[in-house]
Amino acid sequence: MQLNSANLDSSFWSQVKTSIKQKSGSNRILESYLEPVEFISTEKRDEKFHFTLSVPNKFIHFYVSENLKDKIVSEIKSLITEDFEINLIVSEKTSVDYNSSLQDVLQNSDELLQVQNKLNQARPLPVVNMELLGEEFTFSTFVVGKNSEFAHAATYNVSQSPGEGDYNPLFIYGPSGMGKTHLLKAAIHQIHQNYPHYRVLYTSAEKFLNECVQSIRRQEMDKFRLKYRENCDVLVVDDVQYIERGQAVQEEFFHTINAFIERRRQVILASDRMPKDILNLEDRSRTRLERGLIADITMPDLETRIAILRYKAEKKNLRIPEDAISYLARISKRSIRELEGNLNKIKMFSELQGVTVNLELARKILSHHENTATISVDEILRIVAEHYKIRITDLKSSSRAKPIVVPRQIAMWLIKKFLDKSLVEIGKTFGGRDHTTVINSLEKVESSQAKDLQFKSDIDDLVNQIHNITGL
Repeated sequence: MQLNSANLDSSFWSQVKTSIKQKSGSNRILESYLEPVEFISTEKRDEKFHFTLSVPNKFIHFYVSENLKDKIVSEIKSLITEDFEINLIVSEKTSVDYNSSLQDVLQNSDELLQVQNKLNQARPLPVVNMELLGEEFTFSTFVVGKNSEFAHAATYNVSQSPGEGDYNPLFIYGPSGMGKTHLLKAAIHQIHQNYPHYRVLYTSAEKFLNECVQSIRRQEMDKFRLKYRENCDVLVVDDVQYIERGQAVQEEFFHTINAFIERRRQVILASDRMPKDILNLEDRSRTRLERGLIADITMPDLETRIAILRYKAEKKNLRIPEDAISYLARISKRSIRELEGNLNKIKMFSELQGVTVNLELARKILSHHENTATISVDEILRIVAEHYKIRITDLKSSSRAKPIVVPRQIAMWLIKKFLDKSLVEIGKTFGGRDHTTVINSLEKVESSQAKDLQFKSDIDDLVNQIHNITGL
C-alpha cells in the first residue's frame, strides 16, 4: 500500500483496529482499551509520516503505551512500507463511550489492580523547563507580607487542586520584581509534588507569541496546538502583557485559554498590569482573563522587607547586624530584586575585602541610594489607581463620575504632599486642569478626612504605601 495523507485516515485506522482484534482472539480487555483509541491526523515531515492517535484519559494512555503500542506499530508495518511514527495524545474530545465496557471488563479484576499499580509507579511525565525553575522558588521560601498575602494564598490553593473551583484562570499582577515569577514557579513545584503525572508547561507570553508566529509561517499550527493544548495539563504563562504586541496571536491565545478552562485544566498567568490595562487587548480576551481570580502583589512594607533580608542573609550564610538590615530595607524600596541585589553587593564586597558586614560598610557601599528615597508622579498615580481598581488613564481623563473624581482628587493631594509640585504642574498632569480645580480638589480631600472615617482610612493606607516606598 502506497502511504499518503489521503489514504491514511480514519478508515485506515478502523482497518488496523479490526485486524488487531481478530489476531488477539476474544481478549475483551484488549478490545476495551483499543476501542477508545481514535484517529486524529496524519502529516508528512522529514520524509516520515506522523500518525496521531488520541485516547480520552491518562489511564488508557498508559495502558495503550505499555501494552498495545507495539501491536499497533506491527500491524501498520504489515500494511505500509514507508517510515512512520505514532504520536499518542490525551484528548477529552474522544467520542467513544468507553466507560461502561471498561468497568464491566475490569471491575474487581487483577488486571485493573496491575494497571493501577503500574500507573502509580510509572515515571512521571516531565515538567517543561523544570530544570530552569530553581529549587529556591517554592512556597516555603516565599516571605509573605501584607502586600502578597492574597496572591500567595490563591496560588497555593490552586496548586493543591489545579483546575477545580472558580480560580481558573488565576491572574497575578504587580510591578516588575515583586515576586510574581517566584509564585508561578512555586505553584509548579507544588503541582509536580502533588500530581507528578501532570504535564506542566511554563512559558512567557513573548515566547508563546514568537512560537505562534513561526508556526503560522511554517504552516505548523497543528504542531503548535498539540504542544500548548493537547500535551499539557497545566499552563503557566509569565509576562502576559506582551500578548498585546501580536493581534493575530491574541486569537490563538484566547482559544488556548478557552480550551483549558473548558476541560477543567488550570491556567496560571502573571502580568505587570491588570487585564483591563493591557493595551490593544481584545475585549473577549480581557473578559476571559478576568473570569477567574485576580490577585495583586505590590512592594512589601518596611517590616516585610526586613523579614525578607533576614531570610536571604541566612540562606547566603551572611552575618549582618540588625541596624545594617534596617538601613538596607529603608533604602531598597523599588523592588524585591533591588533588595536582594543590594544584599549581594554587600556580601561580595565583604568577601573580596575580607571585612565584617556592619552599618558603616553598608552605608559606604550603598550611599548612592540614600538620595533616591523619592517617589515619582507616575508611581503615585499607579498606587492610587491600584487602590481604587481603576486605570491611570481614568485619573487623567475628563470623566466626572464619582468613582473617578474622588481618586483623582486624592492623587492630586498626594502629589502636592510628597512632591510639592506647583498647582499648574499638578493640573497639567491631570489633562490640563486649571489651578482653581486643583485647589478645590486639595481642599475637598482635607475636609473629607475630618468628616469621613473610611475616607481617612483610605488616605492613611495610601500614605503608608508611599512611606514604604520612600523609606521616609
